[in-house]
Amino acid sequence: MRGAHCARAPRAPSRSPAQHPTLRPLGPLRRERLLIVGCGDVGQRLVKLLAGRWRVRALTSQPGSAAPLRVLGVTPLVGDLDHPATLHRLAALSPRVLHLAPPPGHGSGDPRTAALLRTLARASAVQRLVYGSTTGVYGNAQGACFDETRPVAPATDRARRRVDAERRLRRWALAHGATASILRIPGIYAADRPGGHPRERLLRGAPALVREEDVHTNHIHADDLAKACLLALLRGQAQRSYHVCDDTAMKMGDYFDLVADLSGLPRPRRITWEQARQALSPMQLSFMGESRQLINRRMKSELHLTLRYPTVREGLAGNPPAS
Repeated sequence: MRGAHCARAPRAPSRSPAQHPTLRPLGPLRRERLLIVGCGDVGQRLVKLLAGRWRVRALTSQPGSAAPLRVLGVTPLVGDLDHPATLHRLAALSPRVLHLAPPPGHGSGDPRTAALLRTLARASAVQRLVYGSTTGVYGNAQGACFDETRPVAPATDRARRRVDAERRLRRWALAHGATASILRIPGIYAADRPGGHPRERLLRGAPALVREEDVHTNHIHADDLAKACLLALLRGQAQRSYHVCDDTAMKMGDYFDLVADLSGLPRPRRITWEQARQALSPMQLSFMGESRQLINRRMKSELHLTLRYPTVREGLAGNPPAS
């Protein structure tokens, strides 16, 4: 168990639907408007959470995604962040924007976020902008436990692209009188998320590090992440970052041991770091080479998020604790 110095924040008090500001019925002319940029699995979970109470538009670069979005009650907008000329319709659509589109797969900057912000600057419509970043912006913290005040120290271009996006968003919001909230997200999982159940890693035969060389890892269930996105759109403070993670305190190998036990699969074999360097890809090594323990107190105290799945044990079993 985690020591007292790195204990997770206590759970926020639960609210009934009548008390929850997002669940009050609104007339058709008063519905909140939302633009989602990158409406994949998490964005679609958020749409289902809204249940038609908001008017949602979503940018997609794939025309084939338009029909499934319409089924969810979303108005699809076909455009490509890599081709800014296709984004002209976005500027004045909504006072709230959820940006979940990933950066490109190369370089140390994020031109996609830059293109989006240039488009939004053409109108003064956006009041709140929420960005889904990554906890990888901290690099390897050697297992340290910390909150959002820790300086970023990206060790890979993948993380540097996220830091670039975060900084652009903050500068843009300050210049345009808007509120920008940054959600720093660790590993996302859910049994019904495409590729999102960790047992798939076990089925591929992926190893884990020996205990004495293992790293601390952090997690969030996709449903809890969708709820965090909604609460940030409503309550996120200006130019503020949030650790969106659950209360699990576990090393990576122990996590996959738990996954194996719950799934009825053999536990992964344990290898040394030197063996991992010889057997695994640079991408796999980058995840296994970063150790950190995130404090989520700000998420609970400012966003008032009550986790449906406080730990991976409940999340992997699909059994939220009784309230």
